[in-house]
Amino acid sequence: MNILLINGSPKGKSSNTYKLTTAFIEGIKNNSDEPINIEELQTNKLEIKPCLGCFSCWNKTPGECVIKDDMKQVIEKLLWADITIWSFPLYYFNVPSKLKALIDRQLPMVLPFMVKDAEAGSHPSRYDMTNKKNVLISTCGFYTTKGNYDSVISMFNHLLGINNYEKIFCSQGELFRVPELSKRTNEYLEYVKTAGAEYIEGNIKEDTRKQLDKLLFPKETFEAMADASWGIEEKTNEKMEESLIFTKQMAALYNKKSYKNKDIILEMNYTDIDKTYQIILKKDGIEVLTENFKKYTTKIETPYTIWCDIANGKLDGKEALMKQLYKVEGDFDLMINWDNYFGQTGNNEEDNLNKDKSNSKTNMIILLLPWIIFWILTSINTFTGSLISIGVCAIISLVFFKNKKTIYDIISNTVVIIFSIIILLNNNVNILIPLSYLSFSLMWLLSCLTKIPLTAYYSANKYNGEKAFKNPLFMKTNKILTAMWGIMYIITSIITYYIIKANLNPYLGIINSVIPILMGGFTAWFQKWYPAKVARG
Repeated sequence: MNILLINGSPKGKSSNTYKLTTAFIEGIKNNSDEPINIEELQTNKLEIKPCLGCFSCWNKTPGECVIKDDMKQVIEKLLWADITIWSFPLYYFNVPSKLKALIDRQLPMVLPFMVKDAEAGSHPSRYDMTNKKNVLISTCGFYTTKGNYDSVISMFNHLLGINNYEKIFCSQGELFRVPELSKRTNEYLEYVKTAGAEYIEGNIKEDTRKQLDKLLFPKETFEAMADASWGIEEKTNEKMEESLIFTKQMAALYNKKSYKNKDIILEMNYTDIDKTYQIILKKDGIEVLTENFKKYTTKIETPYTIWCDIANGKLDGKEALMKQLYKVEGDFDLMINWDNYFGQTGNNEEDNLNKDKSNSKTNMIILLLPWIIFWILTSINTFTGSLISIGVCAIISLVFFKNKKTIYDIISNTVVIIFSIIILLNNNVNILIPLSYLSFSLMWLLSCLTKIPLTAYYSANKYNGEKAFKNPLFMKTNKILTAMWGIMYIITSIITYYIIKANLNPYLGIINSVIPILMGGFTAWFQKWYPAKVARG
């Protein structure tokens, strides 16, 4: 199979559109059953003069242009190709001038006679182009493609035939050159690659088309980033410093839906260049201050180079914080929920919402409920308490069927059933109840030796789910907490043994409920205090 890529961008291979095009071709190559031969024509390197309109190619030298330049090679390649990919940015609502000249110079490829049944008038092809395919790939600098490609579509409808070509039009094209936005743009490129793989099989699927038609970012976000990218203050027309451009573009990613009833004042202090800016996150948008600063709620002290590396993905922000490459003062909640405030969710918020609804979450109640019932009821009546505990374990999976279970939920249910059965057979609670506390504590402590400690499975619900497992600060915090809970239950097992020995069984459940409640309060405090302490350095 022969594929001709005509790159119509004056920027050549540096073109943003070229990134989409190479992704599409990669998808074709990855999914093709036959060898692929690819030829590229870079219009910025070709000598193609404007058409003279002399029509010599029709009457004096049929099929051959009188102008001697690279257009002869172009026509030969067009006839050679099975698939021609037209790659170009949108320039003034049409193709760039060099590509337009190339299109004009295709006149030798048609005959002078009129097609009789053509509604708008047409000329028949000089060559058999029946089985040849064409793909249009283009980016533009507007927030949307709607209404901006009318002229392009009209021209190619005449050139190639209505509905006789495939097209991928992408708005917000200049964002593909911004490293800090690579998370979202790379996601889009993956869909383009998928489109290439599906195209070579027959047709691009509807679901893929929907993803390709979605905006990279909402209109307001894109236009704020685009305005800042020019590096010129809108009100004064003065040139902005690079660090201010960077900060404004970062601020443009602010998601207003993350607003929590009060303004957040984020102060960015770039220590290596001695520049400070404030980003005010408001209910209706953002404001960037370069002077007359307000009292910050959160302050980040960082070398500018470090924060740039974090923004463009060269450096992981969480690991950098653990290594104290930057510091954070004030309210640490902004850092914990950074992805909610500045995450590159693009224009897929509806999808993310549906995804959150469909994904089940863990629930600490599933873990604790069998144990709590077992400890309280068996301390009151061993026989009845054991039977009820077995019943609870049997039905708990039905009650919590919407929740995601962990290995520790399964272990808990199993161990509680085992202890309940042993008590029913033995009735020796003096050893078995303290031993149950000890076994529970061992589950917590042993989980500290695994990659993901026990508490992380449950606290991750508040920190973007399983994504939190990649956060070293989150994992370290939870390893400490898990170990402390394990130690607490070892102490509880000892206390329980002496309570039973003193024949104070009816008070066992109450006494042993106080300690976990206090520990729960400590956990809530520690989850905020410890990360903030590390961040302050």
